[in-house]
Amino acid sequence: MEQLTGQFRKIEFHHPFTPYDVQDQFMRTVYDVLERGHGQIGILESPTGTGKSLSLICAAMTWLRNHKKARYELSVEDAAEDFKDEPDWIVDQMLRRKREELLKKWEEREARLTRVRAKEKMLEQRGAKRRKVDNGTPAKKTQDSEDEDEWLLTDREAADATDGDDSTPSFSKETKTLMEKLGMGILQREDDENPDDDEIKIYYTSRTHSQLSQFVSELRRPAFPPSIPETLLDGKSTDDPEGIKHVPLSSRQRLCINPSVSRLGSLSAINDRCTELQKPKSKDRCQFVPNADNLTQTHEFRDNVLASVPDIEDLLNLGKKLQVCPYYSSRTAIPGAEIITLPYPLLLQKTARDALGIKLEGNVVIVDEAHNIMDAVANAYAAEIALSELKEARQMLAVYVKKFGKKLKGENRVMVAQVARVVDGLSEWLDGALKLKNDQGIVDPNVLVKIKGIDQINLYTLIQYIQDSKLAYKIEGYVAHAEFQRNGELARTTPSTPVLHTLLSFLVSLNNLSSEGRIFYNKVPSRDQHQPPDIKLSYLLLSPTHAFSSIATSARAVILAGGTMSPFEDYTAHLFPSLPPDKITTLSCGHVIPPENLCVWTLASANPKKGGTDFEFSFQKRGDRAMIRELGVAILNICTAVPDGVVVFFPSYGYLDEVVETWNRPDVDGRTPQQQQAIGTVWQRLQARKAVFRETKGGSSDEVLEQYTRAILGDDKNNNHAPKTVIPGRDRTNTSAQAGPMIQTRTKTNGALLLSVVGGKMSEGINFSDRLGRCVIIVGLPYPNINSADWKARIEYVETTTLKRLTDSSNPSKTGGISGPGPEAKEAAKQAARDFYENACMRAVNQSIGRAIRHRGDYAAIVLLDRRFGTERIRRKLPGWIRGGLVPDSERGGLGQMMGRLSAFFRGKRGS
Repeated sequence: MEQLTGQFRKIEFHHPFTPYDVQDQFMRTVYDVLERGHGQIGILESPTGTGKSLSLICAAMTWLRNHKKARYELSVEDAAEDFKDEPDWIVDQMLRRKREELLKKWEEREARLTRVRAKEKMLEQRGAKRRKVDNGTPAKKTQDSEDEDEWLLTDREAADATDGDDSTPSFSKETKTLMEKLGMGILQREDDENPDDDEIKIYYTSRTHSQLSQFVSELRRPAFPPSIPETLLDGKSTDDPEGIKHVPLSSRQRLCINPSVSRLGSLSAINDRCTELQKPKSKDRCQFVPNADNLTQTHEFRDNVLASVPDIEDLLNLGKKLQVCPYYSSRTAIPGAEIITLPYPLLLQKTARDALGIKLEGNVVIVDEAHNIMDAVANAYAAEIALSELKEARQMLAVYVKKFGKKLKGENRVMVAQVARVVDGLSEWLDGALKLKNDQGIVDPNVLVKIKGIDQINLYTLIQYIQDSKLAYKIEGYVAHAEFQRNGELARTTPSTPVLHTLLSFLVSLNNLSSEGRIFYNKVPSRDQHQPPDIKLSYLLLSPTHAFSSIATSARAVILAGGTMSPFEDYTAHLFPSLPPDKITTLSCGHVIPPENLCVWTLASANPKKGGTDFEFSFQKRGDRAMIRELGVAILNICTAVPDGVVVFFPSYGYLDEVVETWNRPDVDGRTPQQQQAIGTVWQRLQARKAVFRETKGGSSDEVLEQYTRAILGDDKNNNHAPKTVIPGRDRTNTSAQAGPMIQTRTKTNGALLLSVVGGKMSEGINFSDRLGRCVIIVGLPYPNINSADWKARIEYVETTTLKRLTDSSNPSKTGGISGPGPEAKEAAKQAARDFYENACMRAVNQSIGRAIRHRGDYAAIVLLDRRFGTERIRRKLPGWIRGGLVPDSERGGLGQMMGRLSAFFRGKRGS
């Protein structure tokens, strides 16, 4: 594995600002990885606040434009090679014709896009209003008069066409003929040869649409020179930059403009209804899907996308304006795109890539926020089903069969009966599992499928039937319709939890179960004491290796970039275990802040010289109430020295509750009740020092953040330091939870204290910049629960696969009478499992640490409050910029020395 720190040739990256040294180093490394050719991997760490996104854009786009220029020149050279035996005047003529041909295509494309930009600008200057959008023709039937036969399963053999999955719909014969003529799912002008089809593209993916929108904002900043070389311009010059061609991709759920479909809510229901409305015999054909009638608008959509740098909202509005489906029409722009942005799930699943027409072969993949890429792969393939959902599914089946049972014939009758048998079998197993002693455990799939004879059913055929027939949508849709008819009021269009779609996902996982996956059961306590506990089956992908390998082996290069990628070992060991070291480049950039803006202290003990208690918040020791009180005193002292905002991260919500409970108790150290009352509890003293807020599990982080910010900055609505509330997997408008921020009623405070949890809502995606995060405190090491069934399985899997790999590599022929792996291999495998477990902990720690320093002028203190942070094994897994800010030998100092250092640190900042 190569670490790049050397010198590179001079490259102009067209950065809109003067880049810092770390940005220049980052851009050169990205460029070098892309330049090296097929199969290259870059694992790059650049702290948040160092302009990572802009550096990625400038490096990748500079390389892409240079690569395009080289390909243009190469195509001319190839043409010359074809005529090498001809007279010089013929060669010159052919080369001139080739140059003119390439230049003409480039100029025509750019001219077309320039006209689109000019038209849009003119409309804006005139203040023209966008055409009034009819969100769809009125439904021919209201819900209360819908023909119930709409929900009847059709005979698959009689259908003109069927679609194999949610994302590969059937079109009418006319549309299919047109699409086949013009390209699979990609509509283009008939007279176009689409010269961009084979151009290299950059696929950029991140975790959330909010992060993608931020990336698009950065994408609009730089300007890059044309992609055609000056040698082809024949003396012409073009000083104008060439616009970036960007296409954002997303799901139907975000891009559907048909109100009868988009109102369904759940992604699975929207997918099914969308494909239903494209079948030839559909009574309500979707008018927005690209077809022969709206080909002009589809081309206009394509040109508008390529002429601008749109985000998802722009795509949605453009589709409404032109009255064409943004989900399908966006694909027409893919051949001409240079950068394509999409969320994790659309890239990580091959079925999703195929559905969108994404071809990774020879292209570049950039994964941002890649610190959680392994979890993202696991989540993309995860599935679960609860007993309560199975019971609901069974009730739905009964309602549906009661209505349509006599009309079901042949295959439909057989398949519906098989679905019912599967539901009954899984329900019976889960009912029995409720009596098991353990609350969780691994499930043998062979035992699971024997109940009710599920193993006699061809699950592959059944899954294909459910997908093709849209069984889940039809049953859930009919039940919702019947509910509406019965209640006489607007019921939900589909169940809030699409249980039959959930069942389908679980069956897919069960049918594709491999050595990398496990099925678990987990008992779920009931929130209502009058209701019985629930239990669920979950499928977990233990390793992302094979799921990610199709991306790694197809792409020209893969860049994994993040603010806190340390420790790096997991990515090389579990994403690219078979790649040779020379294919992998790693880089850990420093921060852009000056060294004096960061103070990192390891507090191992309050008073080590006098034999004070070591701070060790391990599972075995963290319940020590004396240590918890000392922790409170330490935080109280820190709050005295640190102005404005202090954020504390605890290992878990449960431990945070335990700590707060202990802090609320009076100290029992010989003081009289009167003395104790005068001093107060630790909790009361903390509240007297700062306004105290607390994150709660399931609570509203938005509400807590808003009050925390107000306590520090006041009611100034124009402040620029409010935390960015990008909450992973949550809707920012959700403020319904009972967070109960714990704030004291005193009006005069010295800032605020926020008690949060590593891995919680505050630990990722939120910027505690400037006054909001002058100090971040990490309490303990948040190791996952090693006794949980899923972590036991993960560790066992890592150990087993590592041992096999070591054994195979030492014995390639697998001959010679070797009886088994030796002790060294066994110990190495155990160590690999321990590292995997510890690295999961440290990635979470590093994410939390990164909440504080957010830009060049920011400054903060980091306190690592556990003696284990002083060990070399843990320290080497911290990001380089944190290690660089560590006060030497701070783990040997105590609370007094730390207070002196912190006081001097912030005193110096006040004076600067």
